[in-house]
Amino acid sequence: MNAVASSIERERRVADELLAALASIRRAARRHSGRPAELSSSTSAQLELARVVRRNPGISIAGAAEAMRLAPNTVSTLVGELVSAGLLVRRTDPSDRRVARLELTPAWRRKIDAWRDRRVTAVDEALQRLTADERRLVESALPALARLAEELEP
Repeated sequence: MNAVASSIERERRVADELLAALASIRRAARRHSGRPAELSSSTSAQLELARVVRRNPGISIAGAAEAMRLAPNTVSTLVGELVSAGLLVRRTDPSDRRVARLELTPAWRRKIDAWRDRRVTAVDEALQRLTADERRLVESALPALARLAEELEP
């Protein structure tokens, strides 16, 4: 195998290992925190929309679709389901009546926040069990990981 092929194979292995590590971290944090019973009837897509709206109160459907990398009509369907369930509020933007702005209901926001807080605590506790050097390595990798996420955006 020549040097170029070897380099490409190594880069693909790094990408594969990164995806596996990130997936494992997310799964372990979710298992540790457990999905609250009151969220058990929500689909993964609905919970992802809730997380997007939680981070961006007042986001539009188009903005949520972009953040989730889904088609706007797919997000619109999710919004309709959550509005019907009384978990999400859709308001007309006063400056552009064609645009709907999204907010979590206060009760659902508290549940989503509490679930997120448990996941953050689980990851924080795991980080504390790492050595100081390992924690510094994880922290120093965060800007590069954020940049990588930007590069993956369409």
